[in-house]
Amino acid sequence: MKPILIKSSIFLKHKTLQHPESVDRLVAIYDELKTIEDKLIVLEPKKATQKQIELVHTKEHILRVKEYSQKEEPLDADTQTSKDSFDVALYAAGSGITALDALKKGVSNLAFCAIRPPGHHATPSKAMGFCLFNNIAIAAKYAQSIGYKRVFIVDFDVHHGNGTQDTFYLDSSVFYFSTHQAFAYPGSGNPDEIGEGEGKGYTFNYPLMPNSTDKEILECYQDEFPKLVDKFNPDIILVSAGYDLHESDPLAMLDITFEGIKEIVKLILNQKQDIPKIFFLEGGYNTKALATNVKNTIEQMLLSATYF
Repeated sequence: MKPILIKSSIFLKHKTLQHPESVDRLVAIYDELKTIEDKLIVLEPKKATQKQIELVHTKEHILRVKEYSQKEEPLDADTQTSKDSFDVALYAAGSGITALDALKKGVSNLAFCAIRPPGHHATPSKAMGFCLFNNIAIAAKYAQSIGYKRVFIVDFDVHHGNGTQDTFYLDSSVFYFSTHQAFAYPGSGNPDEIGEGEGKGYTFNYPLMPNSTDKEILECYQDEFPKLVDKFNPDIILVSAGYDLHESDPLAMLDITFEGIKEIVKLILNQKQDIPKIFFLEGGYNTKALATNVKNTIEQMLLSATYF
């Protein structure tokens, strides 16, 4: 049984001018993966419907993204659009849905969505931080609609996934676990942010001081993470895979090595090996390091105990 790779040239149509979140990121990734694609099930994504986007986002937000894309105007100082951005964002959101449908049919139990624009900063009502729609949050809601009732989301992007946290802050059926750099964009993700109401205790934030190394981040993934997964007992694990935690990244200040990231991925894959896991590309802005980290992640999937 091979892992699934979701990829498409459609993602190259989201144009950003002199911007770190550029087409070059996916060009580098797709080129790096050519040597192992024959070991994977490669699928084109289907476009998410408005109803599926509305599982997370308001109608007003969807309309705003569409209008700004048509005008090719930025949604904020960080978040650009071009004429195809709205459609591309629908395919990005649809990638998780495509992966989930395949996993539900038993095609595989692992998938990697090599997509853009990223999603974890997009709140139900606002695009921000390079993100138009929250791909992983939409996937989590869709997963619940097809039977994966308890969803565990892991986010190892260097920036806190405020949009994902906001979506599920009151929800006890989705656990949100984030490691990220302290005092970085967007300023959320403090340890005392643990959820509210029915969702209290279902959000876990682990901010790392700038210049933290493999040792500091792995302590969390070796100690806290397995205990929380065991306690929550999810039906599926979804991963916001942001590779800007790497030591070479120009937009961050963590000193995590290729080996450290590989170990994080391995620890995620080793949790509840019988349940499906889907990785969603988020950040990572040194294109060479990004491509290497993505390939390393998929190679860890190939080595996972599920694939004897």
